[in-house]
Amino acid sequence: MHRRDFVKTTLGAAGAALTGSASVAAASETTSASPTGKNKFKLHYAPHFGMFENSAGKDLIDQLKFMADMGFTALEDNGMMGRPADVQEKIGKELDRLGMKMGVFVVDKGGNSQNTLAAGKKEHIDIFLNGCKRAVEVAKRCNAKYMTVVPGDFERNLPIGIQTGHVIDALRRGAEILEPNGLVMVLEPLSDTPNLFLRTSDQTYEICRGVNSSACKILFDVYHMQKNEGHIIPHINWAWNEIGYFQIGDNPGRKEPTTGEINYKNVFKHVYQKAKAENKEFIWGMEHGNARPGKEGEMALIQAYVESDSFTV
Repeated sequence: MHRRDFVKTTLGAAGAALTGSASVAAASETTSASPTGKNKFKLHYAPHFGMFENSAGKDLIDQLKFMADMGFTALEDNGMMGRPADVQEKIGKELDRLGMKMGVFVVDKGGNSQNTLAAGKKEHIDIFLNGCKRAVEVAKRCNAKYMTVVPGDFERNLPIGIQTGHVIDALRRGAEILEPNGLVMVLEPLSDTPNLFLRTSDQTYEICRGVNSSACKILFDVYHMQKNEGHIIPHINWAWNEIGYFQIGDNPGRKEPTTGEINYKNVFKHVYQKAKAENKEFIWGMEHGNARPGKEGEMALIQAYVESDSFTV
């Protein structure tokens, strides 16, 4: 089905009765061969709160229900640590009821560039370790396993090897907190600014090998890695044994697949086949914006995932 036909059909269904799961399920039927009316995605794509607010409303639980009605099987919520404990628990219970997985939330250490672990300063490490301890409790409430860690900026007055050693030392201490609880911090190399210490997948691979813990893996954000290193599928292969989680965003623009230069259908197919051969599975965080506004944009985003997930296996 062409996108314009999908949008026209789904908006017609939504306009007739937008509230309630029956209407969104009816909208979903236009793109799915599933007898339940849900899209049958091959991978665990994880939307975030606000992505479907125009269709589902502002209530977080209603948004979760909408995601499930559309066939999504996971949630990502970077700001989970900032939510009240009772809200975290409520989200966790609803995810369990809907049969959805919880993706990453961000370990609160003061911001991506703050409290740089590369400096080796006790006060920075203490803030990070405190964040890890609090993250354990958050993970219990919302049934999470993975949490994002960004080591901070470079410490420019130190040699790169010394900085790397400092980061490894700090992350080992974080792993000592998380590993006994079955939790995993996923390190995210970023492209936001050249000042950020963690930049590429091979650098992150080296650090994970140095930490040498099941609680420390790579968050491979395809958007950031396309900007910083390109050559996406070979880099995934090289870093494969240390990758714990993926995130999505097309480039340029950081919107949904099909809006930029990345061939996500091929990327999804490659990881799906490689993971299936090893009996692995990954959550794919939809850490991007919507290319178009309103309900129409939300329906177009869903169709972009239907298209990109339509690879043959």
